[in-house]
Amino acid sequence: MNREYYLQMRRLEDRHWWFVARRNLICAALRRFCTTEKPLVLDMGCGTGGTLDRLREFAQPVGLDLEPLALELCRERGHVNLVLASATSLPFAEASFDAAIALDVLEHIPDHTLAARELARALKPGGIAVVTVPAYQSLWSGHDVALMHQRRYRAEEVRHLLEGAGLEIERLSYTVSALLPAVWVVRKLQNALQKKDVLPRADARPTWEPLNGFLGGVLDLETQVVLRHSLPFGLTVFAVARKPD
Repeated sequence: MNREYYLQMRRLEDRHWWFVARRNLICAALRRFCTTEKPLVLDMGCGTGGTLDRLREFAQPVGLDLEPLALELCRERGHVNLVLASATSLPFAEASFDAAIALDVLEHIPDHTLAARELARALKPGGIAVVTVPAYQSLWSGHDVALMHQRRYRAEEVRHLLEGAGLEIERLSYTVSALLPAVWVVRKLQNALQKKDVLPRADARPTWEPLNGFLGGVLDLETQVVLRHSLPFGLTVFAVARKPD
């Protein structure tokens, strides 16, 4: 991702409904599926540190990112366990972590198969991986181009990717389901109206506060569902996978 998006993410992620609801989902999944007390958790592609802030409430987080600016912004939040490295070549010994998360990361990586294998390698036996990726190639738009995505996913593609890395799926679902119809319409209009000589832009921008709170509440309700049941469609694919003992 480019420098401007990291700065934009830092401005938005503490309050924006998308980032807040995703953190709520990930932290709830870790508490539910990771039984280790105060687990050592790798945030692979930690961005500007919003998730690290939440993780340190109940875990020992380690942030990894390929972008120096991202780690600089994490340090401004007070984080020190930070590593500058690629997700396809993790600088950790095998079986180092109780859990690992990759939140909207794998879609950026050309060799996502290798990244998934590295994620699995770094987990202790019995450790869990929590993964989110954007759903449906049919929703591809300038948003994906601006964020330098390589692809979008169907749920079964995520299953194949994680099982191919040696992990066992414990929960696989779509999420951000309530917003799919509206976003589908918006993306199709964006694609139709996009001018060839105008640079694509990411969708994330400030949201009117009452709407921001409403959308976050809707997604928090979805979280209660997807931790126990699978939703058949949505804007995001969410997976919890465990490394066999």
